[in-house]
Formats: sequence, C-alpha cells, structure tokens
Amino acid sequence: MPAVSPRARTLALCSAPVLALLAVAAFAPLPFTVAQPGSTVNVLGSDRGKQVISVSGTGTRKTAGQLRMTTILATGPDATVRVKDVVSGWFATDRAVMPHDSVYVGGTTKEIERHNAQEMRDSQSSATSAALGYLHRSPRDVKVTLRLADVGGPSAGLLFSLGIVDKLDGDGRGGDLTDGRTIAGTGTIDAKGKVGAVGGVPLKTRAAKRDGATVFLVPKAECADATAELPKGLRLIPVSTLKGAVTALRALRSGGAVPHC
Repeated sequence: MPAVSPRARTLALCSAPVLALLAVAAFAPLPFTVAQPGSTVNVLGSDRGKQVISVSGTGTRKTAGQLRMTTILATGPDATVRVKDVVSGWFATDRAVMPHDSVYVGGTTKEIERHNAQEMRDSQSSATSAALGYLHRSPRDVKVTLRLADVGGPSAGLLFSLGIVDKLDGDGRGGDLTDGRTIAGTGTIDAKGKVGAVGGVPLKTRAAKRDGATVFLVPKAECADATAELPKGLRLIPVSTLKGAVTALRALRSGGAVPHC
C-alpha cells in the first residue's frame, strides 16, 4: 500500500470539519419562507357564505364582473425550511423563497396572528375611509362592514376600496367598474387613498390568472416585479391612488388610454 503524503494527510484532516459543517447545514433550519400562489376572493361576492362587503344606510348597486383580492400561501411561521427547500424554491417558477421576516412580523405564532389580524382590521378601516372619501359620502350616514375569513395583513386594501366604490357608484355613469371582467389585484391603501406596495406580486399574478382574471391592478412601485414573470394573457395596470385605479378602470371600459407597466 503506497504511503500517504503529509500534504494528503493535512488535506484530509482539514476537509473533515468542512464536510461535517456542510452536513449540518444541509439539515439546519434557515431563516426563509417558501411561498406559492394562494387563494383569491371576489370582494363583490361572498366568502364562507357571507358577503365580503355589506353596506347599510344607503342603497347599493347590483354588480357584474369580479374584483378578486389575491394572496400568497407561505410555509408557517414555525415551519422548518432547510437548504433543499431553498434550492428547489429558487429554481421553481411557481414558488418563491422569501426572508422569514419579510412575511412574518413578530416572535411567536400567536403574536404573528395578532399582528396580521390587526393589520387586516386597519386595512379595512382605511379602505372604507378611502372609498367613502372618494365618493364624498359621510361615514355617519353610510356603514360598511367588511368580512374575509382566514386572511390577514393589509394587502387587500385597494380591492376593498374598489369594491365599495363599485357597489355604491359603479363607474359613475351607470355601469360597473369591471365592465363584466374578472379583475384582480393587490395593494395596501391608506385613508386618503394612497396605494402602497405589498410584496409577493409574481405569485399573486399567477393566482389571479389561475382564477380567471384578465386584468391585474398592481402598485406602481412593483411594476418591475410584476412584469418579470407575468402569466400570458394577464394585463397589468399600475396604480398609485384609488382615484387613479378608478380612472384606469373607466378608461379600460370606454377604450381610452390605460396606464401600463
């Protein structure tokens, strides 16, 4: 048997710890979340047997078409994500690897659930204020109730506001904002009607296309993300305010100039 050279022996001794570390890393949990396209809900319709948008104190319109809010489905806050999950997620077109803290804010699962629920409540309040303010309606005379089961966070704000506007005023000319289309979208909204970015847009466009949407409203700041992996046949409309979103949908209905990414 040939003698082992000192150099080879040194390399073997040095490589052993490295290989051990690599083996540990392969099975160690990583601070990432793997997400995929989630559910979508038509805010003009019902969810779990209850109307998503209910209005009292004034009459509402009978609407056609759909306004679908979109979600992502992510591994849970306590889920263990390993190297193999991250690698496969990076190469998959229907999944995305995201930093854990960009999806979940808080420490324990209960804290995260409370945070997401509060963000949803705040989003609903802002969406109602934005819509009524846009329509010059007083919240003292018009009561809006928003219900959406098992969805947290603020990203449905824009679609909530558009749904309220459509139910109360349509396109302002006797027609529907949707013109009978299935329109999806995402975006936060504040009480003054400003639309904000949300993250996860490429996955949300896939969910929208899967559920029949032909148009997708995207926060203007996220146009680049949305166009990177846009499903064929889905038209993007960038928006930065509620007023701009309504104007764009009116233009789409009438054949006018519509913003694009």
